Amino acid sequence: MTDDAVPELRASDADRERVAEVLRDAVAEGRLDMEEFGERLEATYKARTYGELTPITADLPAPGVAPPPVNMVKEPVESGSWASRIVGGEGSSTAAVAIMSGFQRKGRWTVPKRFTAVAFWGGGEIDLREANFADREVEINCIAIMGGTQIIVPPGVEVVVRGIGIMGGFDHSQEGVPGDPGAPRVIVTGFAFWGGVGVERKLPRAERQRLKEERRRQKLEGGSSTKELYGSHHDALSGLNDAHREAMDEHREAMRRRHEERRERHEERRERHRERRERRHRDWD
Repeated sequence: MTDDAVPELRASDADRERVAEVLRDAVAEGRLDMEEFGERLEATYKARTYGELTPITADLPAPGVAPPPVNMVKEPVESGSWASRIVGGEGSSTAAVAIMSGFQRKGRWTVPKRFTAVAFWGGGEIDLREANFADREVEINCIAIMGGTQIIVPPGVEVVVRGIGIMGGFDHSQEGVPGDPGAPRVIVTGFAFWGGVGVERKLPRAERQRLKEERRRQKLEGGSSTKELYGSHHDALSGLNDAHREAMDEHREAMRRRHEERRERHEERRERHRERRERRHRDWD
């Protein structure tokens, strides 16, 4: 008999009882709940072959075989990662109300699994950029009656908007933006009557400050390059000016020598003319 033929062999009552015993042990150990146990036990007693019995306990440890140990030491998570910001618990607060006034939830706070915001003739701001989250999926339920609520989420967070507006509305502009792996999901629900619920995406303040400093550094480096370029251009102009001054000095010196030569020739002519005149006077005498 080949191994391929084994699944087709008929199972005995003893085989079905051994499978049922594995299921009972799994319930006692908490590996199965009662609903799963009932379904699998029914399938066990209906099974006719080994091939039908095998899948029933495929995901359960065999009798006498110890399951692999579970590491009970919590591994450290990377600081600033989404995993480090999903902290569990109940959240810092579960609701905020603004009646002819306002409210804010911002900075380092923990968003609960469900947060309710009510704005009646008032407004509120829910800033999630630096917040922690009680769960990977949180719901923000907004009631805006002749008022409004603004929700600010950081990049990487998935937003789903399910609110209903009557003579008011919910902002859907941030829907459809895929979230980062491991990032939380924010579901915005509620009701707006003559009011609105806005959703906008902004960088955290620390990241905005870092980018601002980076732009300032690049600007300073660009200014230094411009200054160096201006300096080299200025040096070139200075060199040209020096050459021009030297040429002008040489030209003036040449003009001075020429003028001196003309003056000397003019003096010589005057001297010769004076001598001729004196000779004529002597001849007349």
